[in-house]
Amino acid sequence: MEENLNNTTELQEETDLYEHHRIVVDKGQEMLRIDKYLQMRLEGISRNKIQAAAKASCIVVNGKAAKSNYKVKPCDTISILLPEPPHEFELVAEDIPLKVVYEDDDVLVIDKQPGLVVHPGVGNYTGTLLNGLLHYFQDKKGRDGEPISPYLVHRIDKDTSGLLLIAKNEAAQVVLAKQFFDHTIERKYNALVWGDFADTTGTIDGNLERSPKDRRVMMVCDPERGKHAVTHWSVVERFGYVTLVECVLETGRTHQIRAHMRSIGHPLFNDAAYGGNEILKGTTFTKYKQFVSNCFQLMPRQALHALVLGFEHPTTGQHMHFESPMPDDFSSLLAKWRGYAQNGIRE
Repeated sequence: MEENLNNTTELQEETDLYEHHRIVVDKGQEMLRIDKYLQMRLEGISRNKIQAAAKASCIVVNGKAAKSNYKVKPCDTISILLPEPPHEFELVAEDIPLKVVYEDDDVLVIDKQPGLVVHPGVGNYTGTLLNGLLHYFQDKKGRDGEPISPYLVHRIDKDTSGLLLIAKNEAAQVVLAKQFFDHTIERKYNALVWGDFADTTGTIDGNLERSPKDRRVMMVCDPERGKHAVTHWSVVERFGYVTLVECVLETGRTHQIRAHMRSIGHPLFNDAAYGGNEILKGTTFTKYKQFVSNCFQLMPRQALHALVLGFEHPTTGQHMHFESPMPDDFSSLLAKWRGYAQNGIRE
């Protein structure tokens, strides 16, 4: 009996990326090494990946972490956390510009430009970050002399800019996946949102599920439904009708910041999917409307940037910390609102 506990879709990101299986071993099952047993039970999963999962304490039997040589017994309950399953289509290497922030034998940190889809899916089978990574790695070899393949451990939205972590081998992917699943990864985002705040800090704790009206959009739902999601926010700079906030993710759900900020009445600036591409705060003057329209044109995407990424290195255990400067469109947008807040709209 097998239960898939994490439904996958093309819109997944962050910790939603992982498969979590629970298997109850049949009563008539003979004793067998757990890595061999799981390789037979889980289609398309290599024995190396299973062994790496066991090494990272991602395989639990009857509530206790199991090594790869554990012998399964009838009626054992096995829980498995594994990164995403193999691709169902052939990936093609494409020469796509990538900004590499850091690289070693196990990990690669990318500063993703806005407009770049991370992973191929429905309607985006080419032109993605993963296609670009295949091209980037095509002439490189790993420490074992084998060709390098990119392994995603989280995602950010197409129109979100900033830091993204990629594993360069299955062992590193499993260890990093466990860190994301355990919420030990450090992630901070900058977001420009509509409206001002009475407080300087706050926490949004609200389960998320897909909207029944539009499956592409997430919404806060009742606590007994959806997936647990927590976002901590703090004010960085106030501009009157909009505010720059820093968001720290405790969990990493699909569209978490975008859905959470809308749920408290502060949609991201120019976030079309969540209603932020309309004038939600401000005056009725024509000059102000033109000013906001110019701002929309200056940054034709949601105002969200993955600013900070921190994690424990999967091999050395060293704490790694990276920060990404604001991209030009975001910096220009902030400068425009800063000028408005200080001087109003000039002729």
